Amino acid sequence: MAADLGELLVPYMPTIRVPRTGDRVFKSECAFSYDSPESEGGLYVCMNTFLGFGREHVERHYRKTGQSVYMHLKRHVKEKATGAAGGAISRRRNGKVFLDLELNRDFNGDEYDCEDEAKLVIFPDHFEIPLPNIEELPALVTIACDAVLNAASAYKKQEPDSWDEEIQVSKHARSLRQQDNGVRIPPSGWKCQKCEMKENLWLNLSDGAVLCGKWFFDGSGGNGHALDHFKDTNFPLAVKLDNLTPDIADIYSFDEEEAVLDPQISEHLQHFGIDIIPIQRNGTDNGHHNTDNTNGMRPRVSEWEVIQESGMKLKAVYGSGFTGIKNLGNSCYLGTIMQVLFSIPEFQRAYVGNLQRIYDYSPLDPSTDFSTQMAKLGHGLLSGLYSKPPMKSELIEQVMKEEYKPKGISLKMFKALVSNGHPEFSSNRQQDAQKFFLHLINLVERNSVGLENPNNAFRYLVEERVQCCQTQKVRYTQKVDYLMQLPAPIEAASNREELIAYEAKRNEAEENMRAPPEPVRARIPFTACLQAFTEPENVPDFWSSELQAKSAGVKTSRFASFPEYLVVQIKKFTFVVDWVPKKVDLSIDIPDFLDLSRLRGTGLQAGEQELPDLTPPIVLPEDTRGKKGSPEIDESAAMQLAEMGFPLEACRKAIYYTGNMGPEMAFNWIIAHMEEPDFAEPLALPTFMEPGPSVAGSGLAATPLENHPPEESIAILTSMGFPRRHSVQALKATNNNLERALDWIFTHTEREEEEETSDALSDMADTTEPNDSDASGPQIKDGPGRYELFAFISHIGASTMSGHYVCHIKKEGRWVIFNDHKVCLSERPPKDLGYIYFYRRLSSS
Repeated sequence: MAADLGELLVPYMPTIRVPRTGDRVFKSECAFSYDSPESEGGLYVCMNTFLGFGREHVERHYRKTGQSVYMHLKRHVKEKATGAAGGAISRRRNGKVFLDLELNRDFNGDEYDCEDEAKLVIFPDHFEIPLPNIEELPALVTIACDAVLNAASAYKKQEPDSWDEEIQVSKHARSLRQQDNGVRIPPSGWKCQKCEMKENLWLNLSDGAVLCGKWFFDGSGGNGHALDHFKDTNFPLAVKLDNLTPDIADIYSFDEEEAVLDPQISEHLQHFGIDIIPIQRNGTDNGHHNTDNTNGMRPRVSEWEVIQESGMKLKAVYGSGFTGIKNLGNSCYLGTIMQVLFSIPEFQRAYVGNLQRIYDYSPLDPSTDFSTQMAKLGHGLLSGLYSKPPMKSELIEQVMKEEYKPKGISLKMFKALVSNGHPEFSSNRQQDAQKFFLHLINLVERNSVGLENPNNAFRYLVEERVQCCQTQKVRYTQKVDYLMQLPAPIEAASNREELIAYEAKRNEAEENMRAPPEPVRARIPFTACLQAFTEPENVPDFWSSELQAKSAGVKTSRFASFPEYLVVQIKKFTFVVDWVPKKVDLSIDIPDFLDLSRLRGTGLQAGEQELPDLTPPIVLPEDTRGKKGSPEIDESAAMQLAEMGFPLEACRKAIYYTGNMGPEMAFNWIIAHMEEPDFAEPLALPTFMEPGPSVAGSGLAATPLENHPPEESIAILTSMGFPRRHSVQALKATNNNLERALDWIFTHTEREEEEETSDALSDMADTTEPNDSDASGPQIKDGPGRYELFAFISHIGASTMSGHYVCHIKKEGRWVIFNDHKVCLSERPPKDLGYIYFYRRLSSS
C-alpha cells in the first residue's frame, strides 16, 4: 500500500510545497465563501498556495491552476450523549489541527464534542488519503502535511500590527525625569514647534515639546523633528497626540527604537495639563470597551440598553438579508457599515449580481482582491446560507430561553484586506464608523475602474459660496462629497433649562463630594441641526482676488446636486478643556421623511458680482534653517488621504498640484503618480519666476500661463472619467486652471455631445458605466431632494475609539436590529440616538 501511495503522488510532488516563513495558511475560511472546516463540506487547503476553498469553489481553483493536491479539513461537532459527565473537556482527535478554531465560541460549552479529521484529496478523481499516514507517504509529503496542520492561522501573523501583545514596558518609564518648565498642552490646535505641521505630532514626555514624527509604525509622514529633538536633548519618550484617548496612548522610545508601554503615562501626561484619568476602562461586553464612567458620573446604562433594545423579547429572523456578522473584537464599526451598504441595491448589483464574473476573473490569490472579497461578503450576507434557524426541538427551546446563538459570518479575510497598511483599521482597537465609511468609499472608487461604480449612488456636488467681507464680491465653487455632516447645537435644545439645572446640580455634587445626579440628555430639534448647517461660516484667511491679499470671508454651503442615497452624520463628539474626549449625550428627533429641496444651490444671483478668476501667488514662508517653505495647503484634506495609508508628503503634493480642490481630485493625482521615484519626497516649490503646475500667476498680479496644458493636469481630468480631448479643450479655455477647467466641462456638456466622435468615445470605453446619463464627467445622479430613512448606525460609549456600534435597517416594511451576530425584529428602533443615518431618495411620482 505504501508503494502504491508513493507512486500515486509522484506526478504531483513538484506541486506540493512546505510552508515557508511568511507563507499564510488559510485553514479557517474559504477564499470565495464563508465555508470552514465546520461546514458540511469542510475546507480544502491547496498544498501549493495554502489557500482554503469550500467544496463549491475548490473545483474552480483546480481548473484555473491545475493544482490537484488539497488537504481536506473537517470538524465534526456533536452534542454529548445525555448523562455525560458535566465539565468534561471536549475530545479532539487531532488537537493541533485547527489551531485558530480553538477560539470558536459557537461550541465552547461542555455539552459538545469536537472531532477533527484531515485527508489528502487528489483532483479530479477525488482520491482520498487519510491523515496522519506517516509510514505510507513520501517524506516530503509528510513534512508538508505536518507543517500545514501545525501552521498558525493566516490572520494571527497580522495581529502584531495591532501592538496589543508585543509591546514591552520602557526601561525609562519609571525613572523618567520631567522638567518643571510650566508647559501646558491644550486639547487641540497643536502644531510642530519647528515646522508648524499639524499632524503626526508627538509630545516629548520630558520637556513637553510638541514635534512632528516621520518614521513611526503608523506610517505617517513628517520631517523627523521629534527624533532631532531626542538627538539634541537625549529625552527618550514621546507620546502621539493625534489619537490619544483614555484607552489608547501610542508611546515611542527613541533610545530603545521601538514602541513601548509606560505604566505611569497618566501621571506623565498630567504633568503637562493633560488629564485623562476621569475615564477608565471599567469592563467589556462582547469585546467592546465600556468607557462611559466619565468624571465620576454613573454609566449611561439607559443608552446601552435603549440602543441594543435590551430587556425585550426580540424575535430572531433568518434567511437572505438577515445574516449577522461575528465580532472579531472591536470590529463592530466595520460590520455595521457593511450591513447597511449591502442593503443598497447598487452595491448588491455591482458585487453579488456580478459574482460569477468576478470570481471567474479573480487573481490567483483571491484573498488580496477587493472585488472578490466584496462579492464574497455580499453573497454571505444575502444568500441566507449562513443564517438558518435551529432545527432540533432542544435548540428551539434554547432560542426561547435566549441561549441559541446564530453563527453569522466572520470577516477576518475582509478586514485583513481593507485595513492592510492603514494605521487605525489594521489594529484591534475600536474605530470610528464614519471614518471607515469614507475609507471604504475610497477603496470602492479605486477598484471600480472600468466596472459599475456603486459609489455613484452616494456622490453629490456641494456648492460653496464665499463672499469677501471688504468688497462684497463672491466666488462660487463646487466640490464632490459623499456625506453630510450635521452640527448638533446644544444651545438649541428644547430642554435647555433642565440641562442648566442638571449642570448646576452636578457641579454642586462634585464640590461636596456627593453622588452625581441622574444625567439629563439634551433634546435637539432636527430643524435646528439643519439651520446650523446653513449658517454662514467665517473664513478668516480668505484670499481675495479682488484685493490681491488676504481678507475676511464668509462661506455658505448648499447642494449643487442631490444624491440617490444621502448619508447624514450627527457631530456628537468634541474635546473639552480637561482633555477628555467627550460624547455629547443628546437626542435628535430624526424624521422618517426629509425634504431638502430648499437647500439646493442657486449659483450666481442677480446683483452679485463675481471675484476675479485669479489664483493666489505662492508665498514662501520664512524658514530659519534656510529650507524651502511649504505652500498653503488644505491640511485636513491631506490628512484624509494620509489616513488611507499614502505618505503624507505625497498627499500634500497631490493637494498642491490639484489646486486645493479637495481629496477626491488629489486622490486621482496620487493614483496617477504613485509609481514615480520622488512620489513621497517633500514638495519642491518653483521660484517666483517659474509658476507651478496649478498656479495661474506669480508676483503681485496674476497673469495667464502659456496656454499649453501640462500632461499632469490632463492626467488628473482623464482619471476622473473625462475624455482627453475635452480635458485639453477645457484646460486651454481656462489658462490651464484645473478648478475652472472642471467648471468649464460641466457648463459645456451640450457642445461636447455635439462634437463627440467615435475616437472620443473610445477614450472612455474603459471608464464609462452602463445606464448613466452623463458619461462626460463624474457620475452624479441628481434628482429631487426628498428622502426616506431606511437605516441608521448608533454608537454606545464615550468615544468613537471605544464602545460599541449597532445598526438598524428597514427591510420589508419592518425595522431590523443587527447587533453583531444577532439579527432580530426591532421593537423600538432608537432613531433619536443614532450617529449615522442613511436616506434613500423618494420617487418623483
